[in-house]
Amino acid sequence: MPSSPPTFDATGVTSSPPTCWALFKNFFLLGVMAFGGALPLARHMVVEKNRWLSPDAFTELLGLCQFLPGGNMINMSVALGLKFRGVKGGFVALMGLILAPSLIIISLGMVYDRYANDPHIQHLFAGLAAAAAGLLISMAVKIARPLRGQWFGIAVAGICFVCIAVLRFPLVSTMLVLTPISILVSWRLRR
Repeated sequence: MPSSPPTFDATGVTSSPPTCWALFKNFFLLGVMAFGGALPLARHMVVEKNRWLSPDAFTELLGLCQFLPGGNMINMSVALGLKFRGVKGGFVALMGLILAPSLIIISLGMVYDRYANDPHIQHLFAGLAAAAAGLLISMAVKIARPLRGQWFGIAVAGICFVCIAVLRFPLVSTMLVLTPISILVSWRLRR
């Protein structure tokens, strides 16, 4: 039997807000399942599965979370928790999101500390490092695709890479210099 369509208020928020337990449980599952990219899973959880926010409200909240410092999903968990259950909701959603990954990392660290000299473990971590490098390269390619044919965007990305990776300039300083320059030049090129 199909479920009834969700009802949202004028801001795109569900008429039946989630409990603290629902926030914790859903963000815990998201933390367990999301390796390297939680955004599609988070949208599915918030908009399609639980119907906590309308698609437009989710997009607006995501824009805010991307603007704020820190990880997008960390910001999203806190923002949703605060929206529905105040400070307690923000805390339980955040704890749900970071609990499983924290335990996994601590466990892997303990295994590595205990068996660091075992050749099998060294090969395992070498394989994990290769997989992580592959994911990083894949993400860089996906991010770079929209720059195809835009010489200025490619130049800024290249300068940023050289400054941070080769010359070892601090990330914040590099971004504080390159960001306003790139905005100004992009604006002038589009005029």
